[in-house]
Amino acid sequence: MSLATHAWFLPVAGLCAGAVLGFAARANHFCTMSGLERYWYAGDGRGLRTWMLAAVVALVATQALQAAGYVDTAESFYIRSDFAWIGAIVGGIGFGFGMALVGTCGFGALVRLGGGSLRSLIVLIVLGLAAMSAQKGVIAQARVALSDNFAIDLSGVGGQSLGAIAGHFSGADINLAVASLVALVLTGWIFSSADYRRHFDSIATGATVGLVIGFGWWATSHAAAHSFEIVQIEAGSFVVPVSDTILQFVTFTGVLPDYGVGLVVGVVLGAAGCALWKRDVRWEACDDARELGRHLAGGVLMGVGGVFAMGCTIGQGVTAVSALAISAPVVLASIFLGARMGLAYLIEGSPFGAFRAAAGPAE
Repeated sequence: MSLATHAWFLPVAGLCAGAVLGFAARANHFCTMSGLERYWYAGDGRGLRTWMLAAVVALVATQALQAAGYVDTAESFYIRSDFAWIGAIVGGIGFGFGMALVGTCGFGALVRLGGGSLRSLIVLIVLGLAAMSAQKGVIAQARVALSDNFAIDLSGVGGQSLGAIAGHFSGADINLAVASLVALVLTGWIFSSADYRRHFDSIATGATVGLVIGFGWWATSHAAAHSFEIVQIEAGSFVVPVSDTILQFVTFTGVLPDYGVGLVVGVVLGAAGCALWKRDVRWEACDDARELGRHLAGGVLMGVGGVFAMGCTIGQGVTAVSALAISAPVVLASIFLGARMGLAYLIEGSPFGAFRAAAGPAE
């Protein structure tokens, strides 16, 4: 019997991958929100470059595995479903705004929880419940009416993959060429900073995160190829899997945890292991009702926004990029806009300050 057919293969694979992610992120302060904030307000692009390096490494690893026949990202929901552009924009802005209110994304909240942040526990519970409602509950009705019903069917031009679309119009299979071009352009910007090239810890962190995403594509694809059950092809996201993890803890449906649930639990355990190793465990809670309210609102916005946009800073920002999904740049631009508006709201008292302030220079 193949190991991939074992019922616990996917959750254990996710647990191991998540532990690596959590440890690396905690050890080297990998956080998209922090990276964006320092890029805009301090002229420090190291965090943003590390996050982008993770996307590039994931892209290279994933497309290499796909070319070798070990992965088929076309079976993932990033590529298979229609392009819900309204949800991508509105959901991305909402997620970014919520991320600014909380100070981190869903992945970052899991990493902080591993270090003892009770604020992050509250955020994750609210995020998971909000995502559940947006996916299957009352809010899902609005999502279908306002977003899904206006989704664009791109099957006529090859699908939602940039490589497939380019291949449709060129009449040739140029997926690897498109992936290589995207990777070269992004890599050029990442390493254009002499200062960044000296930070080997940041480079190693970005590479680690990217390789873990590639591993996720392989693990779920391998399981799907050998299992008699339906297996969702995925690699890493931290919105819906958070709600799935909550369900696994509070009720038994007869369905074993999947890769995403293992990944969520693994991130917390990996971050906790790093915090213990560095003696960096600190119990933290909200200082007052105002801070609690901000975290509750941020959790709701990230949960609902993440479902509308079909991903988060890791789901769309790294995983979807690795699949060359056309949704990735749209969602990312929307998340960045939402985050900038959220920071303007916190700093200036109005989200519209984001349109007045010019972006600071970055190294």
